Amino acid sequence: MRRYETIFILRPNVGEEEINKVIESTSQIILDEKGSIIDLNKWGMKKLAYLIKKESLGYYIYCDFAGTPAAVAEFERKFRIDDSVMKYMTIKTAASISEEEIQQIKDDLSAKKTAEIEQAAAAEKEAEEQTEEKPAEKKPEEKKTADN
Repeated sequence: MRRYETIFILRPNVGEEEINKVIESTSQIILDEKGSIIDLNKWGMKKLAYLIKKESLGYYIYCDFAGTPAAVAEFERKFRIDDSVMKYMTIKTAASISEEEIQQIKDDLSAKKTAEIEQAAAAEKEAEEQTEEKPAEKKPEEKKTADN
C-alpha cells in the first residue's frame, strides 16, 4: 500500500447530507480496496484564491489514507462525474507503508488531538477564572448638559 493525501473542495451550497455522502463514498472506495483512513478532517467553508466554476467559496475536506492506486483512480473518476466536487488533488506521500506504521500514525494523531483538547479546556478554565477574579468596572457617568 501507498500513503496518500487528498484535498477536495465541494460547492458552498451543498448541504451537510451531501458532504457526508461524498465523504462516505470516498471512504468506502478506499476501504473496499483494503486501504485504511488515517485522518479525515472537514476544514469547512473557506474563501477561494480565485473563482472555480464561478464560485468564490468552497467547502474543504482533507483525507490522509493508505491505499492502492486503483482506489485513487476510482474516487477521482467519481469526483470528475460529481457536480458537487469543484476541485481535488491527491499526492502520494510515501511509496509504501505497513500496517504497523499506519497504526503508529493513528495513535500519534489520537494522542495529539487529545492533548489539544485538554490544552483548550485548560485555557478555557483559566480564562473563566480570570474573569471571575476581576471586579466589575464601573464607567463614570457622563454629565448631561443643557446646551441644546
